[in-house]
Amino acid sequence: MAAFLIKRFLQVALLLAALTTGASAQSLIRDAEIEYALRKLAQPIFAAAGLNGNHIKILVINDSSLNAFVADNQHMFIHSGLILKLKTAEELQAVIAHEAAHIANGHISRRLSNMRSARTAAGLGILLSLAAGAASGNTTAGTGAAIGAMSTAQRVFLSHTRSEENSADQSGARFMARAGIDPQAMVKVLDLFRGQEAFSSTSRHIDPYALTHPMSRDRLRAVKGYAAAYGPQGKPDPNAGYWYARARGKLGAFIRNPNWGLREARKTSYKDVALMMKAVAYHQMPNVKKALKAVDALVKARPNDPYAHELRGQILLESRKFNAAAAAYAKAVSLAPREALILAGYGHALLAQGNVKKALPVLEKARARDPQDERMMRDLAMAYAKTGNNGMASLATAERYALRGRLIDAALHAKRAAGLLPRGSAGWNRAQDVLRAAQAVAKRR
Repeated sequence: MAAFLIKRFLQVALLLAALTTGASAQSLIRDAEIEYALRKLAQPIFAAAGLNGNHIKILVINDSSLNAFVADNQHMFIHSGLILKLKTAEELQAVIAHEAAHIANGHISRRLSNMRSARTAAGLGILLSLAAGAASGNTTAGTGAAIGAMSTAQRVFLSHTRSEENSADQSGARFMARAGIDPQAMVKVLDLFRGQEAFSSTSRHIDPYALTHPMSRDRLRAVKGYAAAYGPQGKPDPNAGYWYARARGKLGAFIRNPNWGLREARKTSYKDVALMMKAVAYHQMPNVKKALKAVDALVKARPNDPYAHELRGQILLESRKFNAAAAAYAKAVSLAPREALILAGYGHALLAQGNVKKALPVLEKARARDPQDERMMRDLAMAYAKTGNNGMASLATAERYALRGRLIDAALHAKRAAGLLPRGSAGWNRAQDVLRAAQAVAKRR
């Protein structure tokens, strides 16, 4: 890493660390099928905005509140509560269009001039913590003397937010129209936000300058004007409703009560989505027999869908049927060899099966494609340890802690890794990245 990039990394680490606390950090929900469905919904929006969708990852934060957030030019975060609350694909696309406008309009580039360091594990960990904290609207500090610094830093970070949000609404409505999506869906989303604020007992005390978005009642008036001015110009995607049903159905079936999944499965008009939701719901109960019956019917209905085979592998794996699980994941990988989360699941199944030698290269490939998967990093550390590579095991553990924003713990393992790995090697350099981030945060505190 070049010297100027290290300097920028430390500056970004200090700023982002000041904007978040351990208490505000929330977990990500990583699922290959959900993320693929979100990418499908986002494709026409990104194309209309002139953005390369291959470079933007849409991640789901496990939070019941209604919010979405862009932390840099490559990561969009949407709260699970928002996805489950929205009623149509177009409404979710309105959220994506607004956040895409922040990227297309250069808002993030101006706010943080260089986020390339977020490609490191430590940088990603801090970035994800920022997204969780800022998206939740938590502007409180952690403890003691850090309160003033955090409050000041967050206001600096959000100082242009109000004008940027208005600009993003206008651009987002225009992108929707270009993609053939009725911008009236954005009006519905803002109306939902306005209703949430009206029922909030604390809404009258909210400081609009401290929010990531201005007050929804102000935005709603403007968005109604944009929606009236723009009409659908392109051709809408006839499959958008299907992909929304898959994303919302699987997300809800996993994080809500199993009865919700069974009830919603009866409502959907897509038979394969209903089978998927039933399989998840029965698995959550747990009722292994019914779960496997539903997922087997799903695989029969969608034999070339890697996500159907992946779900079958997950159910088998968590039912301790390790050999069958590994076979199901292997089929999924053959259908989607570049899907990192499926590769990670396959590696996990191979480890459970006891095939460490085969699991290690699979997990390494998964990490190369997506270093943001915490469970994969844990499995990779285990595979390295079992093969006697303690240096890389410590490094994987350090990066896993870094992803969680636990940089003190990450630094302990990074020091151990640096002492075991050849100086100047790729692994040693990755350990230095973690140490630099931890040191920067420690100095700030």
